[in-house]
Amino acid sequence: MNINSVILVYFSPTQTTERIVRSIAQGIQVDIVERLDLTPPEARVREFERMLDELIIIGAPVYSGRIPREAVRRLRRLKGNGTPAGVVVVYGNRAYDDALLELRDLVAELGFRPVAGGAFIGEHSYDRETTPIASGRPDAQDLETAKGFGELIREKMREMRTLDERPSLQVPGSFPYQEWDPPSDISPVTDESQCTLCGTCARVCPTAAITVRDTVMTDQDTCVLCSACVKKCPTGARAWENPSMKRAAQWLSTNCHERKEPEIFL
Repeated sequence: MNINSVILVYFSPTQTTERIVRSIAQGIQVDIVERLDLTPPEARVREFERMLDELIIIGAPVYSGRIPREAVRRLRRLKGNGTPAGVVVVYGNRAYDDALLELRDLVAELGFRPVAGGAFIGEHSYDRETTPIASGRPDAQDLETAKGFGELIREKMREMRTLDERPSLQVPGSFPYQEWDPPSDISPVTDESQCTLCGTCARVCPTAAITVRDTVMTDQDTCVLCSACVKKCPTGARAWENPSMKRAAQWLSTNCHERKEPEIFL
């Protein structure tokens, strides 16, 4: 099976997942690459046609060993038709636990045929100068590995005459998936002495949880804890001040500092 086009589908508030899937596409080496970004708020209600393309690469971040619920909700708007799919998760150097299995199962439920899987490392959303957690990743080595993964997907697809020749994709994880109940009463806060009311935080928020007028207001029930506003604030005015989040960042920085490498499954 030759591949002439690929669609990249991703939920990527801090762009780490996007960078990985784009590098995978480079390795697949096709003339037509379309991108379907599920991150903006409008993706919550957008309707999608049934996907009949030759190959889909679907990427999502990992939050506490699971696919974020908001990403799952948006992915459920997709419809496959036996289309082959590569599934990719990006985690912050601790562990991806059940996330890759969850994404594989979800993609299959939506009508796609998972043919390849990958777990890559991205800078953790809690990464700071005082609590470094996979700082700067994906780095050049990670992106080169992602590109190589794309090359392997291309070769595997070329070797197949039909998708029925491939056994079911096997990836790590356990079912039932581990429980994760994200807190709904916290969010980053704004240091008004540093804030210029530029609106960057509101523009990058994937759930439109932030409103900028005379001050910056955040709807804590809508915040998905992605830290996009923190990482993108040009003056450093957005930060996590919640004690439990600070403790988590310190624990991760102390216990998850050894470099982990991407894992791929074909």
